[in-house]
Amino acid sequence: MSTLAIDKSGPTRKVKYGSMRRSRAWALRWSYFFLIVFAIFSLTPPFYMLITSLKSSAEISAATNPWWVFHPTLSNYIELLGSNQYIRFFLNSAMVSVVVVIITMLISIPAAFALARMKFWGSAMLATGVFLTYLIPDSLLFLPLFKMFSFFSDWTGIPLVNHWYVLLLVYPTLTVPFCTWIMIGYFASIPKELDEAAIIDGASWLQTLTRIFIPVALPGLIAATIFAFTVSWAQFLYPLVFTTSTDQLVLPVGIVTTLIKGDVFNWGQIMTGALLGAAPPLIIYAFLMDYYIAGLTAGATKG
Repeated sequence: MSTLAIDKSGPTRKVKYGSMRRSRAWALRWSYFFLIVFAIFSLTPPFYMLITSLKSSAEISAATNPWWVFHPTLSNYIELLGSNQYIRFFLNSAMVSVVVVIITMLISIPAAFALARMKFWGSAMLATGVFLTYLIPDSLLFLPLFKMFSFFSDWTGIPLVNHWYVLLLVYPTLTVPFCTWIMIGYFASIPKELDEAAIIDGASWLQTLTRIFIPVALPGLIAATIFAFTVSWAQFLYPLVFTTSTDQLVLPVGIVTTLIKGDVFNWGQIMTGALLGAAPPLIIYAFLMDYYIAGLTAGATKG
């Protein structure tokens, strides 16, 4: 007598599949919900800055809806972009940021390559120490740095304080440690067979770095470059301490010191200057975001 086998796997599988689809749908809904909340939280300040920059001083002071522009005007943009003072701030920031990026890369790339590939006694401890250096807040460093530069000026007669080029010496204390750490992680993720093959073919360590590792580690280099530029462009404490003359100021400090006079705040131009100052980093991130994420991911998981 034959028996019929009842297959219960089909309905069970359908139930599990349906439950999985529902759970994924709910997860997707919650993801969109939190993404919308995050977008609102992140975009509200720049949106308010944009609204304020399109208002006149009279409308800003009036008791009207702050989230609406009743009489839009571009006078704040015209006055700032036509101001030689603001252009000087912008050029100082651009010059300092570009030179600091170059200095940072010239130091960070060889240092990271040596710590990641040229294993020697204490290299792991030194790599950790490089990153721990970055964790020291700049609010603790500016006092001894100021005393050092003052002593150097008294000793040599070369003025450093109150000149924009002093920032070329202090900014790398913030950018070099972290950029070196990023590059250590990225260099460590590259297969060892590449440098071993290069050395067997007679290449020196410098040739291995310039001809093999730098092209392969381009996303990590871009990530480190973006970080160094952003820190240099947005730094506020160091230029506030080390520069005082108007023609030596960079953009973040120049906006605050020239557009705030006593208890009078020129909010329209302050918001306009902040928006224009945020444009270069925003443009860089918009075009190089994928490289930045790839570089940070490699630096976070390797090394």
